[in-house]
Amino acid sequence: MEQFDLIVIGSGPGGYIAAIRASQLKMKVAIIEKYKTLGGTCGNVGCIPSKAWLDSSERYFETVHSHDVHGIEVKDVKLDTKKMSARVAKVVSELATGVAFLMKKNKITVFEGHGSFKDKNTVVIKGEKGTQEIQGKNIIIATGSKPSTLPNVKIDKERIITSTEALKLQEVPKHLIVIGGGVIGLELGSVFKRLGAKVSVVEFADSVIATMDQDLGKELHKVLKKDGMEFYLGHGVTEVTRKGNDVTVKAKAKADESVIELKGDYVLMAVGRRPYTDGLNLEAAALKVDERGRIPVNDHLQTTVSHIYAIGDVIKGAMLAHKAEEEGVYVAELMAGQKPHVNYNLIPGVVYTWPEVAGVGPTEQDLKQKGIQYKVGKFPFIASGRAKTSNEKDGFVKVLADKNTDEILGVHMIGPRAADMIAEAVVAMEFRASAEDIGRISHAHPTYAEAFKEACLLATENRGLNF
Repeated sequence: MEQFDLIVIGSGPGGYIAAIRASQLKMKVAIIEKYKTLGGTCGNVGCIPSKAWLDSSERYFETVHSHDVHGIEVKDVKLDTKKMSARVAKVVSELATGVAFLMKKNKITVFEGHGSFKDKNTVVIKGEKGTQEIQGKNIIIATGSKPSTLPNVKIDKERIITSTEALKLQEVPKHLIVIGGGVIGLELGSVFKRLGAKVSVVEFADSVIATMDQDLGKELHKVLKKDGMEFYLGHGVTEVTRKGNDVTVKAKAKADESVIELKGDYVLMAVGRRPYTDGLNLEAAALKVDERGRIPVNDHLQTTVSHIYAIGDVIKGAMLAHKAEEEGVYVAELMAGQKPHVNYNLIPGVVYTWPEVAGVGPTEQDLKQKGIQYKVGKFPFIASGRAKTSNEKDGFVKVLADKNTDEILGVHMIGPRAADMIAEAVVAMEFRASAEDIGRISHAHPTYAEAFKEACLLATENRGLNF
């Protein structure tokens, strides 16, 4: 039986990054993937294909409407959904090939098949070529997550679908009903809205992207509603039925228990994701999951069996690819005797709608709840020279700073290129910068990033351009 210093189960961002770092640290590493392509959910049916769809849909929308704003007349614009879908598939394929190349370059042994525990050190791999067993001194569980559903809704993967099926659609829905106003629902909803679909969003909470700062949810709701997206907030879905190619969603309002009925041709279930530990046979390794299906770990990401670690979506915390990556590096370096660290307060969250949404650190609501004294600097993009030149008037940058020390505690933004701009906030907060520190740093003009500087100045005793 082949022996390894480390066995990684799952080849998503957490798994393959952990494998690479461990190999760099001179470990003999194996990685197990049940599907034929590497990269996990993010690379194959998540982050990458969704961003490719978002980019293509934005380009189509801008082309159609370019005359209204920029004076560029384009006639007979035609949408080729199949070609667009083929481009997305090509992007996914190229990235999967890239991950396979990295495995080969770093001398990591790849096993294709379903991995499960035989005991605390032995993993059984069942694949097309039969069954084999390998042993590891250390093991990382990095099996990610799968889309969740509601108890009263059955996914048929044809008309009642998850994000996995939505990313492979060959046609634009006439009326897409999205159940869930979180990141996944709004990103995919905005894709098909830009491509011409009618989109209705049903959300149980009273706001969209409810886990982010409330001001971001209010602004995104306002912008998407203005763009034609329908919202039914504070509604709980009671029934989803299908008849042929038609689907019907019934939902009850929390406020007055009134019932709405929506009819469309597709329903997208986007109510979150669940940890994926199916078929791992955790009991054989003396492991259990908690009440939410997650694998409990300590501060060193060790399970109750010290040489077995778990990272990413199968453990507590935000289900984000970059969180999994940080945890993968952490575990590999810990095994090598180093002293790594992950600052969970500084894991940014991003929504890739347009405008983009991003945040890092506690929200204003979090600070209020904890009784922390803070001050706010908020700068709107309508006052940004760069945003004006690009016809981007929606959104703002909001900076939360300690009232006494001026240290930046949280940054929340919605607007053009917020997904990239949030990185400056993360760097600033990692080095415990004050709002005044950022306000005194020269930012090129005109740029979107100036909005962060101005928000910081406004948080520093109202020194900035107050609009």
